[in-house]
Amino acid sequence: MAGFSSIIGHEQIKKHLQNAISMDKISHAYIFHGPDQSGKMALAKSFAMALQCQQHGTEGCMECLSCRQVLSGAHPDVIYLQHEKPNTISVEDIRKQVNGTVGMKPYASHYKIYIIDEAEKMNQQAQNALLKTIEEPPAYAVIMLLTNNAGTFLPTIISRCITLDLKVVPDGKIRTFLMEKYQIPDYKADICTAFAQGNVGKAIQLAESEDFNEIKNASLQLLKRIKEIELYELMEAVKQISEYKLEINDYFDIMMIWYRDVIFYKATSDVNRLIFKDEVYNIKKQASKSSYEGIENIIKALEKAKRRLNANVNFDLTMELLLLTIKEN
Repeated sequence: MAGFSSIIGHEQIKKHLQNAISMDKISHAYIFHGPDQSGKMALAKSFAMALQCQQHGTEGCMECLSCRQVLSGAHPDVIYLQHEKPNTISVEDIRKQVNGTVGMKPYASHYKIYIIDEAEKMNQQAQNALLKTIEEPPAYAVIMLLTNNAGTFLPTIISRCITLDLKVVPDGKIRTFLMEKYQIPDYKADICTAFAQGNVGKAIQLAESEDFNEIKNASLQLLKRIKEIELYELMEAVKQISEYKLEINDYFDIMMIWYRDVIFYKATSDVNRLIFKDEVYNIKKQASKSSYEGIENIIKALEKAKRRLNANVNFDLTMELLLLTIKEN
């Protein structure tokens, strides 16, 4: 993390925050709302760094003591809320770390900044406790709530915060960034970009992942031979997929993009816009053997399987039904 200029996309949000600094119209409370890994923390840290920078510009200088402290996570006036329970931010967490300290003036800076990540985990009591601080904050307090689900917040909290919704970043920007920063070939950048769906953090994670290629190869190998395997072999296939249970959404996304490539080629015969360009032969083969209705049934089955697993339906049963649907179509 190295300030606003290093963040890919989110131009409107960066402009809003920098205008607030230049016009000295800093709100006491912000909601950064967007999917996981979409850049919420990078924006919050960059904003905090700019606010505390000793050069008093709209971007942290990265050289003064204050900026260096923010970069290292050791700034005494930039506080990150910690919570012991993995799925809950409790009223005690808010009272001890926010309400109990906000009355003490900043140690070394103009602002005292609180960054609450995964803020959707605040229970109702915690939110009510935080509301007291947001309603009557000291002039130097800035509270940033980072969340992937602002719908869990009390309406009274939302009404007292500036909400910044993170939009998806254009594929072209992500693709160029990955190729320049991570020196990866164009076909891999295409795949990572397609999977990221506008989420830069997800794209970076995939570009850096050693497991991603393994998951991709395993899922594509299965799809390429699923029509030929016998029914009794499906259970063995389910067992193999279970090795990737923690990355099952990536596994599903690979399958989804494969079938979207197949249906795109079937409709257009255009190989230039395929994501899996290195699989052209197999995509052509699959397209010639599949009907539009069959591919659409498979895509629907993938979406249904994803919903089932999110609802904690039995993993093996869900995967068995999915593979049967793919085999039959």
